[in-house]
Amino acid sequence: MTIMLALYDVWHVAYATSQDRQWNLSSWRLPMLYAPLSFQGKLYIVGTPRIWESMHQVFQIDPRGQNEAGADPQLQPPKLIATIPIGKLIHPHGLVQCGTEILVLGQNDLLVSQILVCKLTDLVLQKFIPVDNIGDNTLFLGERNLSVSSKILSTVKGDNVVYECSGQPYLGQYHLSSGSLTPAIDSCSLYGRAPGPSSLVHYIFSCCTRDLWNRGLLFRRARDADLWFV
Repeated sequence: MTIMLALYDVWHVAYATSQDRQWNLSSWRLPMLYAPLSFQGKLYIVGTPRIWESMHQVFQIDPRGQNEAGADPQLQPPKLIATIPIGKLIHPHGLVQCGTEILVLGQNDLLVSQILVCKLTDLVLQKFIPVDNIGDNTLFLGERNLSVSSKILSTVKGDNVVYECSGQPYLGQYHLSSGSLTPAIDSCSLYGRAPGPSSLVHYIFSCCTRDLWNRGLLFRRARDADLWFV
């Protein structure tokens, strides 16, 4: 068994097996612009090599393999498994696991008014097919992405993406089928402590921000500053 940790600050992968006495560091740098996704023992990463490139790329990192002498001492470099033309997806927003599928999230306009969701399995086959049915789940788009069953969210219907909207900032819910965009929570909850408990949507969205969820904090947004605070 191999454990892999994608280290964002140093752009490398730390890995170790039960036979190792210390962590090893990959000899190559991560092509990482968005939070990696762990799925079935492998790491998946979305990246854009250079600003002027015409393709986004999806990489797969396999655990350390075995050779005749035992464990291979080196972790193999990321394997390119899919490409996405910028003409199809202007700005990716990373990956999310939804059931047994890996979904690629992004937008195809500069105003972030239209969210696109595609299956990674389709992109591997060079098929760009946006989906509008994600099994009655709701996706939360942030520093890391989450998929939550709408059965536990009474205020949000399924097949939606919840994310921070630009312009006058608020948390919106984008319905994949109709393309409609509506507020996901009220402005009182977003800018300050509203009377009574906060929305469950608010708590779940807080889990998308690492500096908050690892301390059990809930974010708010300052009215006069482009910052989240607690």
